[in-house]
Amino acid sequence: MSPFAFASVLLLLAAVFGLINHRTLKLPTTIGVLVIALLFSLIVLLIDPWIDAYDLAGYAREVLGSADLPHLLMDSVLAFLLFAGALHVDVSVLQAQKWPVLGLATVGTLAATILFALGMWWVFRLVEESVPFIWCLVLGSILAPTDPVAVSALLKNVGLPLPLQIVITGESLFNDGIAVVVFLLALGIATGESSGVGLVHAGGEFAREVGGGVILGLLAGYIGYRAMQLADDYNLELTISLACATVTYTLAHELGVSGPLAVVIAGLMIGNHATASETSYPNTMGDDAHSQIVTFWSLVDEVLNTLLFLLIGLEVLAVGKDRRAVMAMLCAIPLAYVVRMVSVTAPLMSMRKVQGAQISRASAIGVLTWGGLRGGISVALALSLPPSAYRAPLLTVCYGLVVFTIVVQGLTMPWVVRKLLRQVIIDEADPPHPPSREPGGGEVAGFPGLSAAKE
Repeated sequence: MSPFAFASVLLLLAAVFGLINHRTLKLPTTIGVLVIALLFSLIVLLIDPWIDAYDLAGYAREVLGSADLPHLLMDSVLAFLLFAGALHVDVSVLQAQKWPVLGLATVGTLAATILFALGMWWVFRLVEESVPFIWCLVLGSILAPTDPVAVSALLKNVGLPLPLQIVITGESLFNDGIAVVVFLLALGIATGESSGVGLVHAGGEFAREVGGGVILGLLAGYIGYRAMQLADDYNLELTISLACATVTYTLAHELGVSGPLAVVIAGLMIGNHATASETSYPNTMGDDAHSQIVTFWSLVDEVLNTLLFLLIGLEVLAVGKDRRAVMAMLCAIPLAYVVRMVSVTAPLMSMRKVQGAQISRASAIGVLTWGGLRGGISVALALSLPPSAYRAPLLTVCYGLVVFTIVVQGLTMPWVVRKLLRQVIIDEADPPHPPSREPGGGEVAGFPGLSAAKE
């Protein structure tokens, strides 16, 4: 099947499943499409043995395997997803939460990768599945990045405090880039492409890719928004934003630096210097052009995430049914929850200054832990794994954990938020006496470094 034909089938299924969800389940689009795709895949697997004339599951696996999904996702889709996500983040608000976001995206991501790898190495040994530690480290880097896209609308509807919204969004943007760097380093060692690499060399490569990605993103973002200042046409400004996303990611690949971090930084700069009318930066385009560009990139973000979640549901057809791998996947779910709680707690506990009296430490950590959903980035990384003896069990664990976090954690997130932050939500809805604040806002109690940003 040609790439165009494959894309047309995916779009058709996304439209049909989306319409079914809209008329029946009424879940958030990405979650609804995933649930229906899972049901579709299960139906195919159930009826396949009863149809002798056709091998439905085999044909589906053949189609999915012929689409070259790893290169498609890693070389193109990832750039647009990250750029679109960064474009809508207000840097002035993100600045107020820089320390918790930085701690979670760096220390938290590295801790989650290592702790999950150690846990899964023990789990694989327990179920008698021989997976070397370096491949467990690859799996840890795949499942370290979080993705709040699936439940972002739900979080807003239940009144999640703005500081927590910003921390969840900011962490998900930056930990994607960190996790991809770790993934590529670990995968290179696992496949022998980077044999003989020591810890010092790996640390140097990590710093080079991260630092180079940030510098490239700053340069690309500056050139992009300066170019928008010279343009006075919506179509041209949109073309500039598209060129910035694609060229930045491609150039990062050629230079050997982090493409995800580069496009995130570039998207933040363009979004706040050129298109974000509510920031402190001067707006360089009219309100109509600003609205159209934001609408376009919101559509790109929605469509690509919907297609990725559709692929998650369909890829169940390609996941092996090995009993040991399934047992490892079942063990990975509670392990991932514990690892997420530890990786969230450790960076935040190291921050000392605490002011205000709104959110308890336990409640805030609980929301961040349960809100650590895995999604499109994890799927893209998992699908890019090369053929090996360990690919099948790693894919099984990855898909199982991604589906659990999206469906179970995603759909129960509003209930968790209401339970953990009940008093905060009530106070924000009907505050008896607004608390006094120092100029510039204060930090949330029990949540070190988490400032209550101005709205």
